[in-house]
Amino acid sequence: MRHVLGFVLAIVMGAVLFLVAGWGVATLTSLTVQGLTLNSTHGLTAIGAVAGSGVLLGILLAVPAVSPLATGLPGLVLLGWTALLVMNSGHAVRLIPMAGHAFATGFGDMLTTGVLAVAGAAMIIPLFVPSRWRRRYAYDDYADEPAGIGLMR
Repeated sequence: MRHVLGFVLAIVMGAVLFLVAGWGVATLTSLTVQGLTLNSTHGLTAIGAVAGSGVLLGILLAVPAVSPLATGLPGLVLLGWTALLVMNSGHAVRLIPMAGHAFATGFGDMLTTGVLAVAGAAMIIPLFVPSRWRRRYAYDDYADEPAGIGLMR
């Protein structure tokens, strides 16, 4: 059940990276191009969107009870998309859905600058940690037995 929830969280994390972080990056880029300050309402909202995406990613990466699928699956997608960008950049950019929207522009900016490659590389790390695949026990089954030689668990 934990990995099913991890799969659902992977879909949520992918959507947050695409929609929220993409919108934030596009807004920050447009504010910078227009010469506006980032301490305006739009600038602070965009910074909050990018920071919120990072906080969600950090929580999913750090909490041991969360399945490694929650960050691993979107991380693999990001690395695959970056590899496609290296192989055929035009095709990788054309595959970005909803091309007319601001969040797609921001996602494309993150893709072409390599930010998504770095994020994807960090996101797959929990896949290689064996303890993240095992279930945690809420209580100790062997608390009443002696563990003199340490072979009880």
